Amino acid sequence: MAEAYLVEAVRAPVGRRGGGLAAVHPADLGAHVLTALVERSGIDPAAVEDVVFGCVDTVGPQAGDIARTAWLAAGLPEEVPGVTVDRQCGSSQQAVHFAAQAVLAGTSDLVVAGGVQSMSQVPMAYAMTAAEPLGFDRGPFVGSRGWVRRYGDGEVSQFAGAERIARDWDLSREEMEEYAYASHQKAIRAVDEGRFAREIAPVEGVAADEGPRRDTSREKMAGLRTLVDGGRLTAALASQISDGAAALLVASERAVRDHGLTPRARIHHLSARGEDPIRMLSAPIPATAYALKRSGMRIDQMDVVEINEAFASVVLAWLRETGADPARVNPNGGAIALGHPLGATGARLMTTLLHELERTGGRYGLQTMCEGGGQANVTILERL
Repeated sequence: MAEAYLVEAVRAPVGRRGGGLAAVHPADLGAHVLTALVERSGIDPAAVEDVVFGCVDTVGPQAGDIARTAWLAAGLPEEVPGVTVDRQCGSSQQAVHFAAQAVLAGTSDLVVAGGVQSMSQVPMAYAMTAAEPLGFDRGPFVGSRGWVRRYGDGEVSQFAGAERIARDWDLSREEMEEYAYASHQKAIRAVDEGRFAREIAPVEGVAADEGPRRDTSREKMAGLRTLVDGGRLTAALASQISDGAAALLVASERAVRDHGLTPRARIHHLSARGEDPIRMLSAPIPATAYALKRSGMRIDQMDVVEINEAFASVVLAWLRETGADPARVNPNGGAIALGHPLGATGARLMTTLLHELERTGGRYGLQTMCEGGGQANVTILERL
């Protein structure tokens, strides 16, 4: 049976909006992690058969197939192609899936996967809001008769979805604030203990994640206004707008042998599922159940779990439904503290997951994240 191995994984520090990475062109940010990946793995870059990158809002400096642009901006061989993937927040996790599927299918032996996003330069949903001057109505659903017949013409947004989850699972604001505060504390501890040092390639003098707030408190969180009138969620309970990039090297057994590589993990399972696109962000729950059933595994076999903290409600609902041990979930904090550079987060999470398995000696790790359209990817890694 064919195997897909992770040989190397590296990321940039996650920068705050308007922070240390704000002026770095997205292609150069992607090029930085690609250069680091090549250097750390020691591979001949001409042996790479494809570069698959995730990115959301591929307009302006992120347009023009940024996977290809970043590879060329890094000064790497022109004969290596690139393709850009958009599965919303899960784009770069899906990029890893596509890379692994090519290896498992035997059509490729050495593929780079990753993602990049500069939310400082291209604001979230810019592609939708900027469509109006071109004569389009705003939003991808407006004007679709088929969509309206099926789902109506009400609001479709991540904020509304997160509020629905909080309501449907009866999650109190106080419970979510406690979770968010813990995310910052875990992230600060991870930074101070140097847990991220091995996985980060510093950029432009930025060597650490800029998101964790040392001055935050439950009292400050309690004083914030809710995102929507009558809601429970505030900005403190949501992921931070950020800039970042990450890249991983996926190899077949033949590539490992021919290039003298040392695999660090194998991809034990990969899948994606969808559910209600209006509630949108609860898809990790059925997706995790599906992945565990397909792989014949239990949630308590996962030594580390990385689930994207798009909102505190997403993770808390997932914890209730899966019965996962909270101590094993996002042990170094999540996007509430570390930030969520949309198209790069999936690869960032996998990079952190791999390094945390190695740090703790764990065997299995699970990654999942909610995505626009009511979707979720799940990857299970086995550390070697």
